[in-house]
Amino acid sequence: MHESSVAKQILTLSLDAARSSGGKVRVVRGRVAETETLSGESIELHFRAHAKGTLAEGARLEFELVHVDARCKGCNEVYRPEHHVLVCPACGSTEGEELGPTGLFLESVDVDAADTA
Repeated sequence: MHESSVAKQILTLSLDAARSSGGKVRVVRGRVAETETLSGESIELHFRAHAKGTLAEGARLEFELVHVDARCKGCNEVYRPEHHVLVCPACGSTEGEELGPTGLFLESVDVDAADTA
């Protein structure tokens, strides 16, 4: 259920943006590192469920999956970890460092202008 809590956090941030501009959330954009082993489909499903009846109902999620390479601290090999496990394919060491940002990042929330009629 990790995706459900992530979806709730995305919804909360999206609703904050909608309330501050007085409109409805249309599109939420961001990035998620593959190291997080999150299912984009599951996040979207939970987001839609949590968003029902809110200013974000019907909003689209557009998240880009970002690959994060790693560098072995033992032999300096740069490689792409499999399933977020840092095992060097060259020497087998488990001592590696990720070379890019990990986590989930909300980049923008598109909100319709408030109706003034």
